[in-house]
Amino acid sequence: MNGIDFFVDSNILIYMLERHPAVSTMSQFSLAVSVITEIELLGKKNITLHEANTIRGILKGCEIIDFSDTIKEIAISIKQKYTVKIPDAIIVATAKCFNLPLVTADMDLKKIKDADIFAYFWTIPACFTHYYPIQTV
Repeated sequence: MNGIDFFVDSNILIYMLERHPAVSTMSQFSLAVSVITEIELLGKKNITLHEANTIRGILKGCEIIDFSDTIKEIAISIKQKYTVKIPDAIIVATAKCFNLPLVTADMDLKKIKDADIFAYFWTIPACFTHYYPIQTV
């Protein structure tokens, strides 16, 4: 996708919403997310109007990528190779489909070897963060 720097997992947007210092620089980049992330964030049980509006505000700054047959086929392939949850397989497949690096805090995704995945690590209490390339295609 032209102009998109990173594809971000739901957990990164959650940290952005919480204004976590570890992801403070992410807003400087052009970001894309899966429709799965939109559903996960806005589908929170007992979400308040304020929370929903805040989430919609941050999502407005992101390219939201819808589900497609190509993403479905890549997700099926990922599920066949690795033990991951369906939403995670779809998120990884979407990043892979558009050849975008996926930024996540989900360490379970490090086992997926055929995608460009970057994981955020935090060191408590300093909240020092850096990219750690897990695997690059």
